[in-house]
Amino acid sequence: MFGKVPGFEVPHEMRAFAEKSVEQAKSAFDNYINQASKAMSAVESQTDATTSGARDVSRQALGFAEENVAAAFAFAEKLVRARDPQEIMQLQSEFAKESMQKFAEQTKAMGEQVQTAAREATKPRT
Repeated sequence: MFGKVPGFEVPHEMRAFAEKSVEQAKSAFDNYINQASKAMSAVESQTDATTSGARDVSRQALGFAEENVAAAFAFAEKLVRARDPQEIMQLQSEFAKESMQKFAEQTKAMGEQVQTAAREATKPRT
């Protein structure tokens, strides 16, 4: 779609700023996920076995969110290093394809986890 654009080059200062911004955002997200996991663990320690299925679903959802954001940060890091519009388009195409495949896998896994949780929740207690 796009070919090489003569004279197209991202200035070093702009690239360095973009890289630093991505690193800072990733660090902030990592901290957020760490705190969310700690909070989830604290709540889980106060719940009983009947809510274990819901806990498993929540943990899986948090794990998928973490994976997806990590993939987006990896994509952003690649973008800020792209040399030309053609490379940007290639990176975007690869990211979109990988994201759709991962979404399909995650949707299937979440469906299976929800079914398991529902079976466990409705199982007679002895």
